[in-house]
Formats: sequence, C-alpha cells, structure tokens
Amino acid sequence: MKHVVITGSTRGIGYGLAQEFLKAGCKVTINGRNDASVEHAIHTLEESYKDSVCGFAGTAEDRNSMERLWNLAENHFGKIDIWINNAGIDQVKKYFWEMDASDYEQVLRTNLLGVMNGSHVAFQHMLKQGEGQIYNMEGFGSNGMMREKMTIYGTSKSAITYFTRSLAIEAKDTNIKMGTLSPGMVATDFLKKSLDEHNQKIYNILGDKVEPVTRFLVAQILNNRKNGARIQWLTNPKVMWRFTKSLFVKRDIFR
Repeated sequence: MKHVVITGSTRGIGYGLAQEFLKAGCKVTINGRNDASVEHAIHTLEESYKDSVCGFAGTAEDRNSMERLWNLAENHFGKIDIWINNAGIDQVKKYFWEMDASDYEQVLRTNLLGVMNGSHVAFQHMLKQGEGQIYNMEGFGSNGMMREKMTIYGTSKSAITYFTRSLAIEAKDTNIKMGTLSPGMVATDFLKKSLDEHNQKIYNILGDKVEPVTRFLVAQILNNRKNGARIQWLTNPKVMWRFTKSLFVKRDIFR
C-alpha cells in the first residue's frame, strides 16, 4: 500500500489527486497553508476514507515547513513512497511592470522555491529510505507558451519543467525517480479566475473537469517505473481531436 504526500491538496487538482489515490487504496497525507483548510478537507475525505487520510498545514516556500510535513506524515503512516509538489498560486492579471515586487516575489516563492524545497526535502529522505518518486506539477508556460499578463506565472512553470528534467538527470544513479505532471486545462477555481469571453471558448474546447484528469494522472503515477517521466493528459493528438470535435459538439466544463 503506497503512502502519498501531496502539497497544496485541500482543493482543486491536489484534492482531486488525493481522492483518486485514496480510491486506489493508498494512504494519503494532504497539505494546505492553514489548519482550517486542512481540517475541512480531511473532514470531507474521512467520510469515505476514515483511516487512510491525514493532513498537516505548512507553506511550501518555507523549507522547514516541508521538513515538518515529511516528519509528521512519516510518523503517521510510515514510509513515503510518492511525494507530489502541487502547491501553486496564480499571478495578478497585470503586465510585469505594473506589478508590485511583493506580487511577483510571492509567485516565485510559492511556485518555484516551493517546488525546490519539497523536492529537496523528499529527495534527501528518500535517499535514506532507499527509494521513492517525486513529481512536480507543470502548468501554463511549461511548453514555452506565452500570454500577456501571465509572464511571472509562466516563468515559474517553465523553470519547474527545466528543474525537474535536470534533477532527473542528476538522479539517474539513485533509486529516486523524478517526473512531471501535466494536467492541461482543468475546471478549478484557479482556472475560473482567469476567465473572459475569449479564453472561455478555448477552455471549453481543451479543458476538462477535475475527475477524469486526476484519475488518469494517478493511474499513470502508480504504474510508472521510469525516471524522468512526463505524465501528460492533454497531448497534441488530443488537442487536434478536440478542435475538430468542437465544430460539431459544444462543451461547457464549468457547468
């Protein structure tokens, strides 16, 4: 039975991943920024998975907080097999020069430094236990795509992709497997905040609700034996098919 730790998992994709891992029979430790969000998520999940889920508050940009998360999770459920760095925040919808320094610094601390902290903590402990898997969440910018008023968020996700692939090369002579998760466009509160008339049409063509995406990601993670894996939901063939299908079928992923 696998033990999975997921940062940023009290809502959205992280919460969906927790649900699917629990359905698959895993033990899951969830994480959020504060006790209230963690307690609410645990209360909901325990209705179906009472003895298989626990959770602890902590911020990814603080390495000591991630160290504490590892120790508490390990003490509760034992060996940690899979660690997923999912915690992330969006940027304010402004041009870079319009942003306050605190705005872009917070995005980079959470989205990039947070992933580095989680990876650093998990890698060191997994070396001691002899094995493990670490996955980092990609997002807009990971494939080089650019958009106005998304510069800092895209920069953080582009850097995560480079960081993870490079770390996988460094990990080649260990029993630690690094990988990235690419969920595509998922109908979460995170995505809804960026809706306007133009991109809503694109989201409805290419986007998906949380459940099918997280179900796919979890199945792939549990079956993966490869270091450097990129587990991708929205592949190029799927994109082409979605655009073709949109000529005949209209979708509304936010309904």
